[in-house]
Amino acid sequence: MSELTFARIDETVHATLTPPRRGYWGIVLLLFCGVLLGAGCWVYQIAVGIGVGGQNIPVAWGTYLINFVFWVGIAHSGTLISAILHLLRAGWRNPIARAAETMTVFAVCCAGLFPFIHLGRLWQVYYMLPYPNQRQLWPNFLSPLMFDVIAISTYLTVSALFWYTGLVPDLAAVRDRATGMRQKVYRVLSLGWSGAHDQWLHYSRGYLLFAALATPLVISVHSVVSWDFALGVVPGWHTTIFAPYFVAGAIHSGLAMVLTLMIPLRRIFRYEAIITVAVLENVAKTMVLTGLLVGLAYGTEYFIAWYSGNPVEWESFRWRATGEYAYGLYFMVVGNVLLPLLFLAPAVRRSLPALFSLSLVVNFGMWWERFVIIIGGVAHDFAPHAWGLYAPTIVEYGIMVGSFSLFFLLFVLFCKHLPSVSMTEMKETLAHGR
Repeated sequence: MSELTFARIDETVHATLTPPRRGYWGIVLLLFCGVLLGAGCWVYQIAVGIGVGGQNIPVAWGTYLINFVFWVGIAHSGTLISAILHLLRAGWRNPIARAAETMTVFAVCCAGLFPFIHLGRLWQVYYMLPYPNQRQLWPNFLSPLMFDVIAISTYLTVSALFWYTGLVPDLAAVRDRATGMRQKVYRVLSLGWSGAHDQWLHYSRGYLLFAALATPLVISVHSVVSWDFALGVVPGWHTTIFAPYFVAGAIHSGLAMVLTLMIPLRRIFRYEAIITVAVLENVAKTMVLTGLLVGLAYGTEYFIAWYSGNPVEWESFRWRATGEYAYGLYFMVVGNVLLPLLFLAPAVRRSLPALFSLSLVVNFGMWWERFVIIIGGVAHDFAPHAWGLYAPTIVEYGIMVGSFSLFFLLFVLFCKHLPSVSMTEMKETLAHGR
Protein backbone atom coordinates (compact mmCIF):
# COMPACT_ATOMS: atom_id res chain seq x y z
CA MET A 1 0.00 0.00 0.00
CA SER A 2 3.04 2.27 -0.18
CA GLU A 3 1.73 4.04 -3.29
CA LEU A 4 -1.56 4.93 -1.62
CA THR A 5 -2.32 8.42 -0.37
CA PHE A 6 -5.34 9.88 1.38
CA ALA A 7 -6.35 11.63 -1.84
CA ARG A 8 -6.06 8.45 -3.91
CA ILE A 9 -8.20 6.52 -1.45
CA ASP A 10 -10.88 9.19 -1.70
CA GLU A 11 -10.73 9.33 -5.49
CA THR A 12 -10.87 5.55 -5.88
CA VAL A 13 -13.89 5.09 -3.61
CA HIS A 14 -15.76 8.14 -4.93
CA ALA A 15 -15.25 6.88 -8.49
CA THR A 16 -17.37 3.83 -7.66
CA LEU A 17 -20.37 6.07 -6.93
CA THR A 18 -20.54 7.65 -10.39
CA PRO A 19 -23.73 7.06 -12.44
CA PRO A 20 -23.80 3.37 -13.46
CA ARG A 21 -23.44 2.16 -17.03
CA ARG A 22 -25.98 0.15 -19.01
CA GLY A 23 -24.30 -3.17 -18.18
CA TYR A 24 -24.81 -2.53 -14.47
CA TRP A 25 -28.55 -2.16 -14.92
CA GLY A 26 -28.55 -5.36 -16.98
CA ILE A 27 -27.09 -7.25 -14.01
CA VAL A 28 -29.62 -5.60 -11.68
CA LEU A 29 -32.47 -6.60 -14.01
CA LEU A 30 -31.24 -10.19 -14.22
CA LEU A 31 -31.00 -10.48 -10.43
CA PHE A 32 -34.40 -8.82 -10.01
CA CYS A 33 -35.91 -11.46 -12.33
CA GLY A 34 -34.39 -14.12 -10.06
CA VAL A 35 -36.02 -12.45 -7.04
CA LEU A 36 -39.37 -12.40 -8.90
CA LEU A 37 -38.96 -16.11 -9.68
CA GLY A 38 -38.44 -16.90 -5.99
CA ALA A 39 -41.33 -14.67 -4.94
CA GLY A 40 -43.59 -16.28 -7.54
CA CYS A 41 -42.74 -19.78 -6.28
CA TRP A 42 -43.45 -18.67 -2.72
CA VAL A 43 -46.82 -17.17 -3.69
CA TYR A 44 -47.66 -20.39 -5.53
CA GLN A 45 -46.76 -22.42 -2.43
CA ILE A 46 -48.98 -20.21 -0.25
CA ALA A 47 -51.89 -20.59 -2.71
CA VAL A 48 -51.56 -24.35 -3.25
CA GLY A 49 -50.08 -25.51 0.04
CA ILE A 50 -46.77 -26.60 1.54
CA GLY A 51 -47.18 -29.97 -0.18
CA VAL A 52 -45.70 -28.55 -3.39
CA GLY A 53 -42.33 -28.90 -1.65
CA GLY A 54 -40.52 -32.19 -1.32
CA GLN A 55 -40.96 -32.42 2.46
CA ASN A 56 -42.51 -35.66 3.62
CA ILE A 57 -42.63 -38.09 6.52
CA PRO A 58 -40.08 -38.44 8.07
CA VAL A 59 -38.15 -35.70 6.22
CA ALA A 60 -40.22 -32.71 7.33
CA TRP A 61 -37.26 -30.30 7.08
CA GLY A 62 -35.95 -29.64 3.57
CA THR A 63 -34.08 -26.96 1.66
CA TYR A 64 -35.89 -24.18 3.52
CA LEU A 65 -34.09 -25.05 6.74
CA ILE A 66 -30.88 -25.89 4.87
CA ASN A 67 -30.86 -22.42 3.31
CA PHE A 68 -31.80 -20.86 6.64
CA VAL A 69 -28.73 -22.33 8.35
CA PHE A 70 -26.55 -21.53 5.32
CA TRP A 71 -27.52 -17.85 5.28
CA VAL A 72 -27.28 -17.57 9.06
CA GLY A 73 -23.73 -18.91 8.78
CA ILE A 74 -22.83 -16.35 6.12
CA ALA A 75 -24.47 -13.62 8.20
CA HIS A 76 -22.71 -14.48 11.45
CA SER A 77 -19.28 -14.78 9.91
CA GLY A 78 -19.26 -11.32 8.32
CA THR A 79 -19.48 -9.29 11.50
CA LEU A 80 -17.40 -11.85 13.37
CA ILE A 81 -14.55 -11.47 10.87
CA SER A 82 -14.75 -7.69 10.98
CA ALA A 83 -15.20 -7.43 14.77
CA ILE A 84 -12.51 -9.90 15.85
CA LEU A 85 -9.93 -8.54 13.42
CA HIS A 86 -10.76 -4.99 14.54
CA LEU A 87 -10.17 -5.96 18.17
CA LEU A 88 -6.89 -7.62 17.16
CA ARG A 89 -5.90 -4.49 15.19
CA ALA A 90 -5.25 -6.51 12.02
CA GLY A 91 -4.68 -3.87 9.35
CA TRP A 92 -5.41 -6.24 6.46
CA ARG A 93 -9.07 -6.43 7.50
CA ASN A 94 -9.76 -2.80 6.64
CA PRO A 95 -10.16 -3.21 2.85
CA ILE A 96 -12.62 -6.09 3.31
CA ALA A 97 -14.37 -5.07 6.54
CA ARG A 98 -17.15 -3.08 4.86
CA ALA A 99 -18.02 -5.95 2.50
CA ALA A 100 -18.03 -8.44 5.38
CA GLU A 101 -20.33 -6.25 7.48
CA THR A 102 -22.61 -5.57 4.51
CA MET A 103 -23.00 -9.21 3.58
CA THR A 104 -23.91 -9.85 7.22
CA VAL A 105 -26.90 -7.51 7.09
CA PHE A 106 -28.12 -8.79 3.72
CA ALA A 107 -27.61 -12.45 4.62
CA VAL A 108 -29.63 -12.00 7.83
CA CYS A 109 -32.45 -10.60 5.71
CA CYS A 110 -32.31 -13.66 3.43
CA ALA A 111 -32.11 -16.06 6.38
CA GLY A 112 -35.06 -14.41 8.12
CA LEU A 113 -37.34 -15.22 5.17
CA PHE A 114 -36.92 -18.99 5.36
CA PRO A 115 -38.68 -19.67 8.69
CA PHE A 116 -41.70 -17.87 7.20
CA ILE A 117 -41.41 -19.90 3.99
CA HIS A 118 -41.02 -23.13 5.97
CA LEU A 119 -44.02 -22.24 8.12
CA GLY A 120 -46.30 -22.59 5.12
CA ARG A 121 -49.29 -20.83 6.65
CA LEU A 122 -47.61 -17.46 6.87
CA TRP A 123 -50.63 -15.73 8.37
CA GLN A 124 -50.26 -17.83 11.53
CA VAL A 125 -46.88 -16.33 12.41
CA TYR A 126 -48.36 -14.04 15.04
CA TYR A 127 -48.85 -17.08 17.29
CA MET A 128 -45.08 -16.97 17.87
CA LEU A 129 -45.20 -13.43 19.24
CA PRO A 130 -45.38 -13.12 23.05
CA TYR A 131 -48.37 -10.85 23.50
CA PRO A 132 -51.61 -11.28 25.51
CA ASN A 133 -54.39 -12.73 23.38
CA GLN A 134 -57.86 -14.14 23.83
CA ARG A 135 -56.65 -17.69 23.11
CA GLN A 136 -54.25 -17.56 26.07
CA LEU A 137 -51.53 -18.96 23.83
CA TRP A 138 -47.90 -18.20 24.58
CA PRO A 139 -44.75 -19.30 22.77
CA ASN A 140 -42.74 -22.08 24.34
CA PHE A 141 -39.58 -20.25 25.36
CA LEU A 142 -37.90 -23.61 25.97
CA SER A 143 -38.08 -24.30 22.23
CA PRO A 144 -34.84 -23.66 20.33
CA LEU A 145 -36.93 -22.20 17.51
CA MET A 146 -37.92 -19.41 19.86
CA PHE A 147 -34.24 -19.06 20.75
CA ASP A 148 -33.68 -18.35 17.05
CA VAL A 149 -36.28 -15.58 16.94
CA ILE A 150 -34.76 -13.78 19.92
CA ALA A 151 -31.10 -14.40 19.08
CA ILE A 152 -31.25 -13.52 15.39
CA SER A 153 -33.32 -10.37 15.91
CA THR A 154 -30.79 -9.25 18.54
CA TYR A 155 -27.92 -10.05 16.22
CA LEU A 156 -29.51 -8.19 13.30
CA THR A 157 -29.87 -5.09 15.50
CA VAL A 158 -26.24 -5.12 16.70
CA SER A 159 -24.74 -5.97 13.31
CA ALA A 160 -26.80 -3.29 11.53
CA LEU A 161 -25.69 -0.68 14.07
CA PHE A 162 -22.07 -1.85 13.76
CA TRP A 163 -22.29 -1.58 9.97
CA TYR A 164 -24.02 1.80 9.94
CA THR A 165 -21.71 3.31 12.57
CA GLY A 166 -18.71 2.56 10.36
CA LEU A 167 -20.49 4.12 7.38
CA VAL A 168 -21.21 7.53 8.95
CA PRO A 169 -17.83 9.29 8.32
CA ASP A 170 -17.73 7.96 4.76
CA LEU A 171 -21.29 9.09 4.09
CA ALA A 172 -20.28 12.59 5.21
CA ALA A 173 -17.31 12.54 2.83
CA VAL A 174 -19.58 11.52 -0.04
CA ARG A 175 -22.09 14.19 1.00
CA ASP A 176 -19.48 16.91 0.68
CA ARG A 177 -18.79 15.96 -2.94
CA ALA A 178 -22.36 15.19 -4.04
CA THR A 179 -24.83 17.61 -5.57
CA GLY A 180 -28.59 17.84 -5.95
CA MET A 181 -30.82 15.12 -4.57
CA ARG A 182 -27.87 12.82 -3.82
CA GLN A 183 -26.41 15.42 -1.49
CA LYS A 184 -29.72 15.72 0.36
CA VAL A 185 -29.93 11.95 0.80
CA TYR A 186 -26.34 11.67 2.04
CA ARG A 187 -26.89 14.63 4.37
CA VAL A 188 -29.71 12.76 6.08
CA LEU A 189 -27.75 9.51 6.22
CA SER A 190 -24.57 11.12 7.60
CA LEU A 191 -26.44 12.32 10.73
CA GLY A 192 -24.83 15.78 10.76
CA TRP A 193 -21.25 14.50 10.82
CA SER A 194 -18.77 17.36 10.66
CA GLY A 195 -15.52 15.64 11.61
CA ALA A 196 -15.14 17.49 14.90
CA HIS A 197 -12.75 16.08 17.50
CA ASP A 198 -15.58 15.09 19.88
CA GLN A 199 -17.38 13.27 17.08
CA TRP A 200 -14.28 11.23 16.23
CA LEU A 201 -13.80 10.40 19.91
CA HIS A 202 -17.37 9.14 20.30
CA TYR A 203 -17.18 7.34 16.95
CA SER A 204 -14.02 5.44 17.93
CA ARG A 205 -15.46 4.43 21.29
CA GLY A 206 -18.82 3.45 19.81
CA TYR A 207 -17.28 1.38 17.01
CA LEU A 208 -15.01 -0.40 19.47
CA LEU A 209 -17.99 -1.07 21.76
CA PHE A 210 -20.02 -2.61 18.93
CA ALA A 211 -17.05 -4.76 17.92
CA ALA A 212 -16.72 -5.98 21.52
CA LEU A 213 -20.46 -6.70 21.68
CA ALA A 214 -20.63 -8.41 18.30
CA THR A 215 -17.86 -10.93 18.94
CA PRO A 216 -19.46 -12.91 21.81
CA LEU A 217 -22.93 -12.30 20.40
CA VAL A 218 -22.07 -13.95 17.09
CA ILE A 219 -20.58 -16.98 18.82
CA SER A 220 -23.62 -17.34 21.07
CA VAL A 221 -26.15 -16.80 18.28
CA HIS A 222 -24.73 -19.44 15.96
CA SER A 223 -24.51 -21.78 18.93
CA VAL A 224 -28.24 -21.18 19.42
CA VAL A 225 -28.86 -22.13 15.79
CA SER A 226 -26.96 -25.37 16.36
CA TRP A 227 -29.24 -26.13 19.31
CA ASP A 228 -32.15 -26.41 16.88
CA PHE A 229 -30.61 -29.78 16.16
CA ALA A 230 -28.50 -30.64 19.23
CA LEU A 231 -31.50 -30.40 21.60
CA GLY A 232 -33.35 -33.01 19.57
CA VAL A 233 -32.97 -36.74 20.18
CA VAL A 234 -32.48 -37.56 16.50
CA PRO A 235 -29.34 -39.67 15.93
CA GLY A 236 -26.62 -37.57 14.37
CA TRP A 237 -28.01 -34.40 15.94
CA HIS A 238 -27.93 -35.04 19.67
CA THR A 239 -24.31 -34.07 20.30
CA THR A 240 -22.49 -31.35 22.21
CA ILE A 241 -20.02 -30.65 19.41
CA PHE A 242 -22.58 -28.80 17.31
CA ALA A 243 -22.02 -25.36 18.86
CA PRO A 244 -18.28 -25.01 18.08
CA TYR A 245 -18.81 -27.03 14.89
CA PHE A 246 -21.38 -24.55 13.56
CA VAL A 247 -19.33 -21.50 14.58
CA ALA A 248 -16.23 -22.83 12.80
CA GLY A 249 -18.31 -23.65 9.72
CA ALA A 250 -19.85 -20.17 9.75
CA ILE A 251 -16.44 -18.46 9.75
CA HIS A 252 -15.24 -20.82 7.01
CA SER A 253 -18.19 -20.12 4.71
CA GLY A 254 -18.05 -16.39 5.50
CA LEU A 255 -14.39 -16.12 4.51
CA ALA A 256 -15.23 -17.93 1.28
CA MET A 257 -18.10 -15.53 0.58
CA VAL A 258 -15.78 -12.56 1.25
CA LEU A 259 -13.49 -13.85 -1.51
CA THR A 260 -16.45 -14.52 -3.79
CA LEU A 261 -17.61 -10.92 -3.41
CA MET A 262 -14.32 -9.03 -3.17
CA ILE A 263 -12.47 -10.50 -6.16
CA PRO A 264 -15.05 -9.31 -8.74
CA LEU A 265 -15.48 -6.05 -6.78
CA ARG A 266 -11.72 -5.48 -6.96
CA ARG A 267 -11.71 -5.91 -10.73
CA ILE A 268 -14.88 -3.96 -11.54
CA PHE A 269 -14.13 -0.91 -9.36
CA ARG A 270 -10.34 -0.85 -9.88
CA TYR A 271 -9.61 -1.47 -6.22
CA GLU A 272 -6.28 -3.17 -6.96
CA ALA A 273 -4.28 -0.64 -4.93
CA ILE A 274 -6.61 -1.00 -1.91
CA ILE A 275 -7.68 -4.66 -1.99
CA THR A 276 -4.23 -6.04 -2.68
CA VAL A 277 -3.31 -9.64 -3.38
CA ALA A 278 -1.69 -9.70 0.07
CA VAL A 279 -5.08 -8.96 1.68
CA LEU A 280 -6.76 -11.79 -0.24
CA GLU A 281 -3.83 -14.03 0.60
CA ASN A 282 -4.38 -13.44 4.32
CA VAL A 283 -8.04 -14.45 3.90
CA ALA A 284 -6.87 -17.65 2.19
CA LYS A 285 -4.43 -18.41 5.00
CA THR A 286 -7.22 -18.01 7.55
CA MET A 287 -9.38 -20.38 5.50
CA VAL A 288 -6.73 -23.08 5.88
CA LEU A 289 -7.15 -22.83 9.66
CA THR A 290 -10.96 -22.79 9.59
CA GLY A 291 -10.99 -25.67 7.11
CA LEU A 292 -8.88 -27.76 9.46
CA LEU A 293 -11.21 -26.90 12.35
CA VAL A 294 -14.20 -28.00 10.29
CA GLY A 295 -12.36 -31.20 9.35
CA LEU A 296 -11.66 -31.85 13.03
CA ALA A 297 -15.38 -31.48 13.73
CA TYR A 298 -16.23 -33.96 10.96
CA GLY A 299 -13.83 -36.53 12.38
CA THR A 300 -14.97 -35.93 15.96
CA GLU A 301 -18.59 -36.62 14.96
CA TYR A 302 -17.65 -40.09 13.74
CA PHE A 303 -15.41 -40.70 16.75
CA ILE A 304 -18.25 -39.80 19.14
CA ALA A 305 -20.65 -42.12 17.30
CA TRP A 306 -18.15 -45.00 17.45
CA TYR A 307 -16.98 -44.38 21.01
CA SER A 308 -20.52 -44.10 22.39
CA GLY A 309 -21.24 -47.70 21.48
CA ASN A 310 -24.77 -46.67 20.51
CA PRO A 311 -25.76 -48.87 17.52
CA VAL A 312 -28.43 -46.41 16.35
CA GLU A 313 -25.98 -43.52 16.33
CA TRP A 314 -23.32 -45.54 14.55
CA GLU A 315 -25.82 -46.79 11.96
CA SER A 316 -26.84 -43.19 11.21
CA PHE A 317 -23.24 -42.17 10.52
CA ARG A 318 -22.51 -45.38 8.58
CA TRP A 319 -25.48 -44.60 6.35
CA ARG A 320 -24.22 -41.06 5.77
CA ALA A 321 -20.99 -42.48 4.37
CA THR A 322 -22.47 -45.36 2.35
CA GLY A 323 -26.17 -44.59 1.83
CA GLU A 324 -28.17 -42.74 -0.79
CA TYR A 325 -26.81 -39.33 0.26
CA ALA A 326 -23.17 -40.38 0.56
CA TYR A 327 -22.21 -38.04 -2.28
CA GLY A 328 -23.16 -35.09 -0.04
CA LEU A 329 -20.68 -36.23 2.61
CA TYR A 330 -17.88 -36.45 0.06
CA PHE A 331 -18.79 -33.06 -1.42
CA MET A 332 -18.46 -31.43 1.97
CA VAL A 333 -15.26 -33.22 3.02
CA VAL A 334 -13.48 -32.53 -0.26
CA GLY A 335 -14.84 -29.01 -0.72
CA ASN A 336 -14.51 -27.77 2.85
CA VAL A 337 -11.41 -29.56 4.14
CA LEU A 338 -9.19 -31.00 1.41
CA LEU A 339 -9.32 -28.44 -1.40
CA PRO A 340 -8.70 -25.41 0.89
CA LEU A 341 -5.38 -27.06 1.79
CA LEU A 342 -4.25 -25.97 -1.67
CA PHE A 343 -3.94 -22.50 -0.13
CA LEU A 344 -0.81 -23.78 1.60
CA ALA A 345 0.89 -23.29 -1.77
CA PRO A 346 1.79 -19.59 -2.23
CA ALA A 347 1.16 -19.80 -5.99
CA VAL A 348 -2.44 -20.90 -5.40
CA ARG A 349 -3.37 -18.32 -2.79
CA ARG A 350 -1.86 -15.54 -4.91
CA SER A 351 -3.78 -16.58 -8.01
CA LEU A 352 -7.09 -14.71 -8.31
CA PRO A 353 -8.78 -17.38 -10.51
CA ALA A 354 -7.77 -20.07 -7.99
CA LEU A 355 -8.98 -17.98 -5.03
CA PHE A 356 -12.32 -17.28 -6.69
CA SER A 357 -12.85 -20.89 -7.83
CA LEU A 358 -12.00 -22.37 -4.42
CA SER A 359 -14.26 -19.84 -2.67
CA LEU A 360 -17.18 -21.08 -4.79
CA VAL A 361 -16.21 -24.69 -4.02
CA VAL A 362 -16.20 -23.99 -0.28
CA ASN A 363 -19.63 -22.33 -0.41
CA PHE A 364 -20.92 -25.31 -2.40
CA GLY A 365 -19.45 -27.70 0.17
CA MET A 366 -20.87 -25.75 3.11
CA TRP A 367 -24.35 -25.92 1.58
CA TRP A 368 -23.99 -29.68 1.28
CA GLU A 369 -22.76 -29.88 4.88
CA ARG A 370 -26.11 -28.46 6.02
CA PHE A 371 -27.91 -30.88 3.68
CA VAL A 372 -26.09 -33.88 5.19
CA ILE A 373 -26.78 -32.75 8.77
CA ILE A 374 -30.47 -31.90 8.33
CA ILE A 375 -31.65 -34.46 5.79
CA GLY A 376 -29.26 -37.19 6.92
CA GLY A 377 -30.61 -37.01 10.48
CA VAL A 378 -34.35 -37.14 9.93
CA ALA A 379 -34.24 -39.51 6.94
CA HIS A 380 -32.55 -42.29 8.93
CA ASP A 381 -33.58 -42.09 12.56
CA PHE A 382 -34.58 -44.71 15.17
CA ALA A 383 -37.39 -46.55 13.36
CA PRO A 384 -36.28 -48.45 10.21
CA HIS A 385 -39.86 -48.78 8.97
CA ALA A 386 -40.09 -44.96 8.85
CA TRP A 387 -36.89 -44.32 6.93
CA GLY A 388 -37.40 -42.20 3.84
CA LEU A 389 -35.70 -40.09 1.20
CA TYR A 390 -36.14 -36.49 0.16
CA ALA A 391 -35.61 -34.59 -3.07
CA PRO A 392 -36.29 -30.86 -3.58
CA THR A 393 -38.98 -29.86 -6.05
CA ILE A 394 -38.91 -27.17 -8.71
CA VAL A 395 -40.70 -24.82 -6.29
CA GLU A 396 -37.95 -25.22 -3.70
CA TYR A 397 -35.26 -24.69 -6.32
CA GLY A 398 -37.05 -21.53 -7.47
CA ILE A 399 -37.20 -20.14 -3.94
CA MET A 400 -33.52 -20.96 -3.42
CA VAL A 401 -32.60 -19.14 -6.65
CA GLY A 402 -34.69 -16.21 -5.42
CA SER A 403 -32.79 -16.03 -2.12
CA PHE A 404 -29.37 -15.99 -3.81
CA SER A 405 -30.63 -13.42 -6.32
CA LEU A 406 -31.91 -11.23 -3.48
CA PHE A 407 -28.58 -11.37 -1.66
CA PHE A 408 -26.51 -10.46 -4.71
CA LEU A 409 -29.03 -7.84 -5.85
CA LEU A 410 -28.82 -6.03 -2.51
CA PHE A 411 -25.02 -6.21 -2.58
CA VAL A 412 -24.81 -4.92 -6.16
CA LEU A 413 -27.10 -2.00 -5.32
CA PHE A 414 -25.07 -1.25 -2.20
CA CYS A 415 -21.74 -1.18 -4.03
CA LYS A 416 -22.92 1.44 -6.51
CA HIS A 417 -24.74 3.75 -4.09
CA LEU A 418 -22.72 3.58 -0.85
CA PRO A 419 -18.95 3.39 -0.18
CA SER A 420 -18.02 -0.29 -0.52
CA VAL A 421 -14.60 0.22 1.11
CA SER A 422 -14.14 2.13 4.35
CA MET A 423 -12.16 5.27 3.52
CA THR A 424 -11.83 6.04 7.23
CA GLU A 425 -10.22 2.73 8.13
CA MET A 426 -8.01 2.69 5.04
CA LYS A 427 -6.61 6.08 6.06
CA GLU A 428 -6.01 4.76 9.58
CA THR A 429 -4.09 1.85 8.07
CA LEU A 430 -2.03 4.25 5.97
CA ALA A 431 -1.37 6.60 8.89
CA HIS A 432 -0.17 3.80 11.18
CA GLY A 433 1.75 1.96 8.43
CA ARG A 434 -0.11 -1.32 8.95
